[in-house]
Amino acid sequence: MTVLRKLGRHGPQVFPIGLGCMGMSEFYGAHDDAESIRTIHHALDRGINFIDTADIYGPHTNERLVGRAIADRRDGVVLATKFGIVRDAANPVARGVDGRPEYVRASCDASLQRLGVDHIDLYYQHRVDPQVPIEETVGAMAELVKAGKVRWLGLSEAGADTVERAHRVHPISALQSEYSLWTRDVDEGGGHSILATCRRLGIALVPYSPLGRGFLTGAIRSPADFAEDDYRRASPRFMGENFARNLALVDKVQALARDKGCSPAQLALAWVLARGEQVVPIPGTRQVRNLDDNLGALDVVLDAADMAAIDAVFPADAAAGTRYPEQMMGLLAR
Repeated sequence: MTVLRKLGRHGPQVFPIGLGCMGMSEFYGAHDDAESIRTIHHALDRGINFIDTADIYGPHTNERLVGRAIADRRDGVVLATKFGIVRDAANPVARGVDGRPEYVRASCDASLQRLGVDHIDLYYQHRVDPQVPIEETVGAMAELVKAGKVRWLGLSEAGADTVERAHRVHPISALQSEYSLWTRDVDEGGGHSILATCRRLGIALVPYSPLGRGFLTGAIRSPADFAEDDYRRASPRFMGENFARNLALVDKVQALARDKGCSPAQLALAWVLARGEQVVPIPGTRQVRNLDDNLGALDVVLDAADMAAIDAVFPADAAAGTRYPEQMMGLLAR
């Protein structure tokens, strides 16, 4: 029987692996809504009850997709969505942030309508707005809890100090940040690292892209594997010499996975799961077969020797290139 994990000290219990739905609507090439809905239904059938979306995915279309998929199973879903990243219709690549209280309230109402639900279980601020004190933004989010529109609060890609300040205003149940073998920013800073802060405050860490945007699966062997509109073509880690250097790291992970009798994706996910009971990764996939492979990570047990072997071939600072283009990097760890 799978042991559930808890989102924060007072939050809900969820399956140890959630489902990220971003790629079902955008960023990773062609998508098929019918296939995505089948995958969401299969996830629910397998016990996954933690489903993640955001208003900017699509934009807006992913929330509608998720809403349709869970319409007849709402009671069995811990539904998470996000607000705060603002897109420019004239420049699809541009990103802004907005944490003003009036924007928080308007975004929540819009998400509720698109999702077709009367409440959001976990509501994240997608990126911290440096122009608005976090106390004001979280204060507005707390009002949504009082109004019954939201049950629990989260932040995404926030720095340790910001998490502490937010938590003093209202309990933060989860921090969503990128975390994987090749992205370990949350570990940096020792006792004051983001992960250490979450552990001390009783906040769950929800890693997105725990498979390195698909790279750690070993299925991507060349930039030519990406569709023309796949955003990874413009991501530093997937370009030029960085791609080749990172592929060599993935090959080493594949070798360890063969020795362990599992897939590279399962090994990479098992590594994330082994980082603590308060860690709940949300790998994204549009296909049932990949979802089933990911769930196999729950059967992979990594002991201290295994963890050391993984770190030996893929140390914390080994990945070549930043994880986002320069503009997006400026939105992290605020």
